Amino acid sequence: MSPIANENDPFRAERQPAVPMMPVLDPADWTPSDMAADKTWRYDLTAADISEIRAAISPFDRPNIDVMPLGRSDFPLPRLGAILTAIRRDIVYGRGFCLLRGLPVDELGKRATALAFWAISQHLGDGTFSQNKHGHVLGHVTDLGESKSNPSQRGPYSTESIPFHVDCGDIVGLLCMETSISGGESSLASSVNVHNEMLKHRPDLVRVLAEPYYRDRRDEIPKGMEPWYSLAVFHYHQGYFSASIEPTYIGSAHRFDEVPEMTAVQKEAIALAQKIADEQRFDMGFRRGDMQFVNNHVIFHTRKAFEDHEDPDRKRHLLRVWLKILDGRPLPDAFYERHGQRAEIDRPGGILGPETILNAPLMRT
Repeated sequence: MSPIANENDPFRAERQPAVPMMPVLDPADWTPSDMAADKTWRYDLTAADISEIRAAISPFDRPNIDVMPLGRSDFPLPRLGAILTAIRRDIVYGRGFCLLRGLPVDELGKRATALAFWAISQHLGDGTFSQNKHGHVLGHVTDLGESKSNPSQRGPYSTESIPFHVDCGDIVGLLCMETSISGGESSLASSVNVHNEMLKHRPDLVRVLAEPYYRDRRDEIPKGMEPWYSLAVFHYHQGYFSASIEPTYIGSAHRFDEVPEMTAVQKEAIALAQKIADEQRFDMGFRRGDMQFVNNHVIFHTRKAFEDHEDPDRKRHLLRVWLKILDGRPLPDAFYERHGQRAEIDRPGGILGPETILNAPLMRT
């Protein structure tokens, strides 16, 4: 097979066209031992980087600032910007993730830390997606007493464990503001590796995961759309592999009369994907000031249950963005149809309700 001819893909010489029911050769195919031996997935911010960040955000570090109109050009990062461009290439077309370490949360303060995260995110993405029906494009992931067992609520706003899944956008970015007493660790797994491992042992279940699964919108329903949609787990499109798994949303979709129960073999396939992801997971640690950026199309991520602080100011708190990548890997029509007509969508992602207004709250309310 000849390498993929995609001018946006700097790793095209290392990639072979993805073919259904064949092993996928992709730079995002890695194992935990690979990542333990290769620390290039982590970038430690230098004093010079932090000085650049401070200078870039200082014009906007004031109460009630609206960051929605602020993009990449508003945050000049002469040195760090070039590094972030290289990191973006690796997230989009390479191993699929990066950890930036060392943002001084205490020194900056909460508002400036949120501004710094927004600024860095603008350099890594081409826009942001709404994360819920409230239109939050800068989300605050913390325990709100919700539960993934309630089909009108979502796991991130609880202390519960969350199975391996993806978010609704090209890249999910997380900044750790506060850690829990115990638990809450984040783990990643290469979905390319999960596919290839499953293919070795159960190719029949790979075929099942390449067919659509119904998924629950969890009562966050765009105008004119059904409260559910369908999307396969494994995809092969224009020579690129991508994967999307959401066990919680798949598991509750049958609550609608129009949606049938999963078959036994569909359940078995999801369970095996989760098992392999857990066996192949990479635990990188997550400290205050860490920023993790993950390509949803080639990485599954998970979170363990946690014990939280009673002090509201010390409760586990992550900032989150869902980033759009206009030159991201090609995606099939089903990704676009989740949101509307393909011709009207530059890049699929995000969650909208009928009356959603986009906003980016810097501070947790």
